[in-house]
Amino acid sequence: MITETTAVAFRQNLGEMLNQVQLRKDSIVITKDGKPVAALIDAELFDRIRQMRERFDELSAQIAAAYANVPEEEGMAEIMRITKEVRAEMNAERRKKKKA
Repeated sequence: MITETTAVAFRQNLGEMLNQVQLRKDSIVITKDGKPVAALIDAELFDRIRQMRERFDELSAQIAAAYANVPEEEGMAEIMRITKEVRAEMNAERRKKKKA
C-alpha cells in the first residue's frame, strides 16, 4: 500500500512509519507544500530498483555505442517510424478488444 504524509508528520512519526515500511512492505510518499519530495520504501524494493536502474544504464550505454556513428537525423527518423508502427498495432488491438 502507498500512503502519503507531510514532512512534518513524517518527522513526528518516523519510528511508526519505519515499521510500516519494514513490516508491512508499505511505501510512504512524503510531501512538502502539497508536492511529493521523497519516498520511504522497503530496502528490498530499493535494491531491486537500483539493480534495474544499473541494468538500464548498461543497456543504454550499449545502444549508444551501437548507434554512435548513425547521424542524429537518421536515428530520429527511425525512432519516429517505429513509434508510428507500434502505435498503429496498439490501436488495432484496442479496436479488436472493443469488438469482442
